[in-house]
Amino acid sequence: MAWREAYRVDYVFGLARNSRLVDELAIDLAWAESEYEATGKPARRFKDFFYATLDSWSRRRRVIGKAEHLAKGANPRFVVTSLRRKAIDAKTLDEGVYCARGDPVVTWKTGIKEQQLDLLDKPRFAHAERTSTATVRANQLRLWFPSFAYVLIEALQRIGLGHTEFANATAGTIRLKLFKIGARVTVSVPRIKIAMASACPYQVEFALAHARLRASPG
Repeated sequence: MAWREAYRVDYVFGLARNSRLVDELAIDLAWAESEYEATGKPARRFKDFFYATLDSWSRRRRVIGKAEHLAKGANPRFVVTSLRRKAIDAKTLDEGVYCARGDPVVTWKTGIKEQQLDLLDKPRFAHAERTSTATVRANQLRLWFPSFAYVLIEALQRIGLGHTEFANATAGTIRLKLFKIGARVTVSVPRIKIAMASACPYQVEFALAHARLRASPG
């Protein structure tokens, strides 16, 4: 955080709870509990305050506390940020910025995970961090192949699989159910014919994706 502040790079980080933080949120937690008991629905309130650790931080920083009460009980959570109150309020910062990090549209984490676990040749043994070949270029090539595969699958999903059960599927699911299928391939001079089994459970989705890709201007 100190490095980012020195170079004027804004941040929003999750902050591990402790007794001091929870005490700061005690009144809001009580209000959230009362609201939950009255409505039977999850309740949340936000508190915007400044906080510093006892020894590890060099200065006080802005912290957003979310006092949330669910069916399982109190669920206090905290984030620390360099963004100023004038720029963004506590609720928008937590729900619209911090929580949005889990959305694949705004994060690269999901893509990296799918690349590592779903698209490498031997995902059980060859995660992307294990680049053990002798040269840098060979290791780069090893990472490029699943990266290219992920880009192609993302395009297939975006263009060809909208409004199907694969619209939000992982790359591994698409690979398993749409790519790893049996078919008879007949090669002749004018064309290559692929005949799928009539019992293929995803033949409608396969044909729809094929038609959409052919019609796509890209």
